[in-house]
Amino acid sequence: MTQSVVVQVGQCGNQVGCRFWDLALREHAHVNKRGLYDEALSSFFRNVDSRKSYSGACCVGGRIQRLKARAVLIDMEEGVVNGILQGPLREVFDSTQLLTDVSGSGNNWAVGHLMYGSAYRESIVNTLRKTAEHCDCLQCFFLIHSMGGGTGSGLGTRVLSLLEEEFSDVCRIVTAMFPSAEDDVITSPYNSVLAMRELTEHADCVLPVENQSLVDIVNKISLMSHGAKPGCVLKKDCTVTSGHGSLSPTEKPFDAMNNIVANLLLNITSSARFEGSLNMDLNEIAMNLVPFPRLHYLVPSLTPLYTLADVNIPTRRLDQMFSDAFSKDHQLIRADPKHSLYLACALMVRGNVQVSDLRRNIERLRPSLPFVSWNQEGWKTGLCSVPPVGHSHSLLALANNTCVKPTFMELRERFTKLYRKKAHLHHYLHVDGMEQSIFSEALSSLDALIDEYHQLDATKARLTPDAPRLSIAR
Repeated sequence: MTQSVVVQVGQCGNQVGCRFWDLALREHAHVNKRGLYDEALSSFFRNVDSRKSYSGACCVGGRIQRLKARAVLIDMEEGVVNGILQGPLREVFDSTQLLTDVSGSGNNWAVGHLMYGSAYRESIVNTLRKTAEHCDCLQCFFLIHSMGGGTGSGLGTRVLSLLEEEFSDVCRIVTAMFPSAEDDVITSPYNSVLAMRELTEHADCVLPVENQSLVDIVNKISLMSHGAKPGCVLKKDCTVTSGHGSLSPTEKPFDAMNNIVANLLLNITSSARFEGSLNMDLNEIAMNLVPFPRLHYLVPSLTPLYTLADVNIPTRRLDQMFSDAFSKDHQLIRADPKHSLYLACALMVRGNVQVSDLRRNIERLRPSLPFVSWNQEGWKTGLCSVPPVGHSHSLLALANNTCVKPTFMELRERFTKLYRKKAHLHHYLHVDGMEQSIFSEALSSLDALIDEYHQLDATKARLTPDAPRLSIAR
């Protein structure tokens, strides 16, 4: 059985990670009624029960005990990590898995990447090694961080490069939270573009998630929960925006947003955590979806985000789920893959779904999805038999699609507006090892990435049957 390690960096990374571990424990407790330590649990948890005669974990109050998460928690401010250690998950982590400081990175990529990255390098490497040593067969590192802040973007990408140095043969999948255009961190465009260069160079796969898309999804579900449209009544225990299984008024808006990302991680890891008739190996994601090493940004789409109380026709609901996965309303970045070029696509399904259902829906949707000419059969599918708690089935689609280009272009524009005025540049250049050339190199890397996507889009235009053809003068 293979194991994976989750590395959470910065405030956002640790908040999302906390929700993932909470929901993962609930899933395992729901399936593993006797609370026995089994292969499914061993994929992301280790058993630390000291009694040799006792081989399992016990389930108390709906939570499986005597487990330690295969995780590393890093933050240069103590607040979020201390909050986790004082909460219901405090027994799931121990001090050897934590690295914190008190001052923070001041929303400065250079402070996180260069200053803290250098100061904590040995500590980070040792912590990663100790966590890896508890794995019999380490398959994947999941890195969770934000792009806009200093610790998430700076130290997060430094950790990514250390993972490549120390564990070059282990897959690195990154969930990166991209700031919205109205982000209250004025330097977030600098931090994001500087981080983008590191993601492009050192990650195997990146799942970009935009804050604005999460806000839009949460707002839509909130409107539906208040009966904005006739017939759109939500089942209160079937939304992914709430850790409590319902739209609780006590939860803050960012809790709902974090839960969406946590559900993304639950779905992508489900085949490693549970049995299935067609389980997808985590290594297969990069192997099958990334034809060009730098073009490894996969657009995630999650469905259902909620369940309507009046939809009770299983086949119709299942087919609608597949249609929704290719709707821009369910994308976790603001993009519309249907009007861009697919390089490859993975469908990771959970629940009581048959291979025939999967094939039928792929054949139904295939004509409307423009695939690159040399990979018309570029589909990867996975079936996990265990559905999320509160749902009969779910689907995560990961699309390697040129629709990410506008997101990167918008980020470049926001970066250029600041950089042209040299605004706030001195805060970065005061950090040892930070030079202005690093800014220009990061911008060049982003330019090159955008250009690669642009060239692929150009091939789509040439291959479109209805495209204007050259007329030969007579």
